[in-house]
Amino acid sequence: MSLFAVTSSEATPLLSRMMKYRPGFLVFPLLFAIAALANATTVIPPDFDQLVSRAEVIFEGEVTGLQSQWIGEGAEHRIVTFVTFKVDEALKGNPGATYTMRMLGGTVDGETIGVTDAPKFKVGDHDLLFVEHNGSQFVPLVGIQHGRFHIQKDQAGNDIVVTGEGQPMADVNQLGTNEEAVAKNKAPLSLRDFKTAVQTRLRQQQAALKIP
Repeated sequence: MSLFAVTSSEATPLLSRMMKYRPGFLVFPLLFAIAALANATTVIPPDFDQLVSRAEVIFEGEVTGLQSQWIGEGAEHRIVTFVTFKVDEALKGNPGATYTMRMLGGTVDGETIGVTDAPKFKVGDHDLLFVEHNGSQFVPLVGIQHGRFHIQKDQAGNDIVVTGEGQPMADVNQLGTNEEAVAKNKAPLSLRDFKTAVQTRLRQQQAALKIP
């Protein structure tokens, strides 16, 4: 995972640029530190148990709004994007009728900051999301792109689930492994079956916590 910055006229990796000035302040000290941290971070795909247990909020929803803006002052100055969802069903936690995630990156006045491997959202996207540390984590999803499952129609018009790696979900055991190999020659898992698997695992985890 790494951070990059783009202006309206150029696309240059952030780490190749030592500094960039905006009127009155230095923009990149914090971003340079973030980029170094991001580059030093290896995202290990979570397995199904980790995905369910680490998530603070799990919900199915549709993207209704995107808003990017500069926040913070001085070295804390950065672009973030607020992604708002209409919640269709909550599986864990209490997201409410609408839920907003804050993600590092976005475009404001022709300037773009982005995080590689971060999922890209657009209005109308239908997703199942596993959220952790919203408001404090660069991308508040379990395993970055691995915490977002896109919901789409198959040829028969049924809702199926696609992983952050772009593979149709065929078996929850494919998570954290070679997804393509596990999914091969298996029918895509329906959204209903995937949600049932999540709810079942949540009950199992909660029951395990009660065992003395």
